[in-house]
Amino acid sequence: MTRPPAAPGPSGPRPEAIPARPGSLVLVATPIGNLGDLSSRALATLAAADVLYCEDTRHSRKLLSHAGISGVPLRSLHEHNEVDRIPGIVEAVRRGDVVAVVSDAGMPGISDPGSRVVAAVAGAGLTVSVVPGPSAAVAALVVSGFPTDRFCFEGFLPRTGRDRRSRLGAIAAEPRTVVLFEAPGRTSATLGDLAAACGSDRPVAVVRELTKRYEQVWRGTLAGAAEWAEASPVRGEVVVVLAGAPAAVAGAVDDAVLEAALRTRFDQGERTRGAVDAVAAEFGVGRRHVYDLAVALLRVPPSSGP
Repeated sequence: MTRPPAAPGPSGPRPEAIPARPGSLVLVATPIGNLGDLSSRALATLAAADVLYCEDTRHSRKLLSHAGISGVPLRSLHEHNEVDRIPGIVEAVRRGDVVAVVSDAGMPGISDPGSRVVAAVAGAGLTVSVVPGPSAAVAALVVSGFPTDRFCFEGFLPRTGRDRRSRLGAIAAEPRTVVLFEAPGRTSATLGDLAAACGSDRPVAVVRELTKRYEQVWRGTLAGAAEWAEASPVRGEVVVVLAGAPAAVAGAVDDAVLEAALRTRFDQGERTRGAVDAVAAEFGVGRRHVYDLAVALLRVPPSSGP
């Protein structure tokens, strides 16, 4: 097929999108709301792919239709079948196909399927490349107004139990800006839990419906955010951006949080030494203190030593 000449730009012809190499896996970022954010390189890559793996084939078919792309085979790739899809994807790349991967929105592999496929393809010595683009986590971070030089991404918190308490405790002591995702129906509860763990006056930005018509950034304290979310049920995709812990708080972790983290690891069959080392490193606290807590939990005589 003969391509039309590139349209001239302010400084000469616009360079063509670099085509994906045959025999490669390509992660393609797609819009998080505004279809105008689909890049020309993403369009070219999707149109030239031999097969497209997507989180929801119906959703991706609408995106391709909007972009005027047809004839690309679609295959599902979601949390329930990602492992089963890996052998076929690796074989397709090995025989020379261009295999594109997208999620429903944003960058595949970020709280969405894709990371295990990438590890398998790269582990087989094959080519993996990326077409960068929209990312809800990064977009919310930069619009929040909080420091961006150092931050951490928590994804979705565990819904209940010890794992959730452990992560909340770690976030409470985290000095970096924290970015996390939440479903709209659970946003109010999560903001309340964060307020209880981090303090009601911790600054937060709740970002919803990024790039869409009703985009909103709510800024204030965790207590205020919890009240706001409770009074006006949150709708749409939500990203919570939390200011880092003050210097006086960072490193000061409640023993109940450390004990919960230890119990989780003991329940998973970890030995005392490994559990103590892991929890001490995770929360940035002294190993001796964590060991003393572990001894008390397991009722091991302190004289046995670490």
